[in-house]
Amino acid sequence: MGMADDDSLASAAPAAAPRRIRSNSQGRDGYTAENIQVLEGLEAVRRRPGMYIGTTDIRGLHHLVYEVVDNSVDEALAGYCDTITVTISADSRVTVVDNGRGIPVDKVKQTGKSALETVLTVLHAGGKFGGGGYKVSGGLHGVGVSVVNALSEHLRAEVRRDGGTFVQEFQRGIPVGQMRRVGTSEPGERGTTISFMADATIFDSLEFDFPTLAQRFREMCYLTKGLKIRFVDERHDQEYSFYFEGGIVSFVRHLNKNRTVVHQRPIYAEPRSTASTSRSRCSTSTARPRSPSSSPTTSTRSTAARIRPASARR
Repeated sequence: MGMADDDSLASAAPAAAPRRIRSNSQGRDGYTAENIQVLEGLEAVRRRPGMYIGTTDIRGLHHLVYEVVDNSVDEALAGYCDTITVTISADSRVTVVDNGRGIPVDKVKQTGKSALETVLTVLHAGGKFGGGGYKVSGGLHGVGVSVVNALSEHLRAEVRRDGGTFVQEFQRGIPVGQMRRVGTSEPGERGTTISFMADATIFDSLEFDFPTLAQRFREMCYLTKGLKIRFVDERHDQEYSFYFEGGIVSFVRHLNKNRTVVHQRPIYAEPRSTASTSRSRCSTSTARPRSPSSSPTTSTRSTAARIRPASARR
């Protein structure tokens, strides 16, 4: 029995039915231009907070604090700030005070709003994108203080600069009135205070973890020589103060505290230029490495981290 040739097979096979393509011109599948949403301002942050802070658990809650404090640290890196105070109130409100230059309060041409309102309500607005506000920065930290504003039930910003004290308040990222001048500031007095209450409808809990935040602030002070961060927890009546005159040198000495070291003084290198400053430290010991998260020490000036009850504060 012979094999059928290709022509006979083709003539024997039934013709394929033409494929019908459903027309979507009338949106019969339910997906039309009406399904496209355009979110204005900070609405997208509140709708999808995980896209901006990663999560809404305690890690995301702590991220709000890091964003605000990082801005103050950048003022320290620029040489304008040497003291930051972080306070957690009994109601879990966080207040960050620095003695930096203060957020500008004059008008931004692009937005027609004050610089203070702009940085607090517009994503990706700030002085770290090459505009000359900062020659040195610890990084763009992620999302900025505008996201903190969006994810807070209430935020109050106070700026002391140009001889005045300026205040503006927000609820869930929306300004409650215009920025206003509420008084004068002393000659040379400058700085910014950001006080916020995280939104309980967004976060799983508003219970900040004191040791986690304290360790983060300790690391910031090790990396920023001469910066003092005072951390007050009014919920549990305790306080930490971190200040390391030697910066990373102090950190190396702290790691080697219980070791037999080869070099009594850590090797120190700090090249300087007009554009940036980089630092490196190293030391050699005969002991095994240990975790840098051990308890604070108070024995030397160059490695000074202090803890005491808040009731003992002056």
